[in-house]
Amino acid sequence: MNYIQLEKLGEGTYATVYKGRSRTTNEIVALKEIHLDAEEGTPSTAIREISLMKELKHVNIVRLHDVIHTETKLVLIFEYCEQDLKKYMDQHGDRGALDPNTVRSFMYQLLKGTSFCHENRVLHRDLKPQNLLINKKGELKLGDFGLARAFGVPVNTFSNEVVTLWYRAPDVLLGSRTYSTSIDVWSCGCIFAEMISGVPLFRGRDNQDQLLHIMRIIGTPDDRALRKLAQDSPEITIKQYPRYPKISFQQVLPKASPQAIDLLENLLQFDPSKRISATDALLHPYFTGTVSTIPYGMNAPPGSMPPPPYNYPHPHAHHHQQQPQQQQQAYVHAQPGMGQQPHMGPPTMGQPNMGQPNMGQPNMYAHQDAARYSQAAQAMAQAQAQAQAQAQAAHAQGLAQAQAQAGYGGYAPQYGQGGR
Repeated sequence: MNYIQLEKLGEGTYATVYKGRSRTTNEIVALKEIHLDAEEGTPSTAIREISLMKELKHVNIVRLHDVIHTETKLVLIFEYCEQDLKKYMDQHGDRGALDPNTVRSFMYQLLKGTSFCHENRVLHRDLKPQNLLINKKGELKLGDFGLARAFGVPVNTFSNEVVTLWYRAPDVLLGSRTYSTSIDVWSCGCIFAEMISGVPLFRGRDNQDQLLHIMRIIGTPDDRALRKLAQDSPEITIKQYPRYPKISFQQVLPKASPQAIDLLENLLQFDPSKRISATDALLHPYFTGTVSTIPYGMNAPPGSMPPPPYNYPHPHAHHHQQQPQQQQQAYVHAQPGMGQQPHMGPPTMGQPNMGQPNMGQPNMYAHQDAARYSQAAQAMAQAQAQAQAQAQAAHAQGLAQAQAQAGYGGYAPQYGQGGR
């Protein structure tokens, strides 16, 4: 084998992961070793992971370099990342909570990788902090595609035993087998809230308990909404649930900015058809509303890379040729409560792109020079001021109405204080 096995990094259900080094290039890699059963052969999870990851080449998805197959084992050679998001939060967070700039950067990269998967017809189905890898440049990468599945049209019937419980969407908890990209979006929302607070947002013991944890925060859907869910997914059996009023995310996450709360509201919709897509979430004012002071191409500390004023190089460039001002206005006009409903249809189904502009570059921001940065900052500042004001005003008004209807007097249980 062209790789030297170093120390063990971890052990999973069907594989052991080691740190390794290439004999030819001296590059540090991760070796995922899967022992094969003589009778059962190669596990289906490994076959699925290999077939999907060969197609998914993106800066925010861990790269599969090579596959080595012998009679007794299968070794997948991945790019090496220093730690996962859970360990990063434990080491660098304030009791797990990350600073706002780091949250914003990691969330942008998480949505970028998720959007690329969805555009290439792949559901990850197991997004959680332990499966998001961070390298020393501060790049976040989606990893562990063992539960991932390709999807198409018409919608396939999938297993509902997917996604680690705390990050599992309510429609899947109810028994839906006809889910789509919205289940990954829900997981992204749970991870977003966890990066802000330092603790998982919904911590149930089993499916039913998890559902109740969700309802205690986002409210119990009314009968009409539950009937609609059952109509969309006939395999769902609707039961009688306690009537919980919605609690404002601002009360649950007091440190979060209004824009972060608004994005979270769009990600954590009980009805999957109302969840924003990962691609549309990238245009949210939370990302476009503030331009960081760190120029691109400079060496920022790990984890503090800000999203650029322009989008990262996109695999389907024609989707992103609009000017930032047009993108911002398009998002604001499509916000719920600001006119028409947002487009929640399936993302564009593109073919995998093997020639991304930023692949192989030592720094994904190297192409953003200081002059372009300065021009982008000036151009966006004026275009976004009015849009931000409108978004925040509408959010504040909707928040006040929701609190008035729920009858809350400004109290909500806080995490870590015995609430929930």
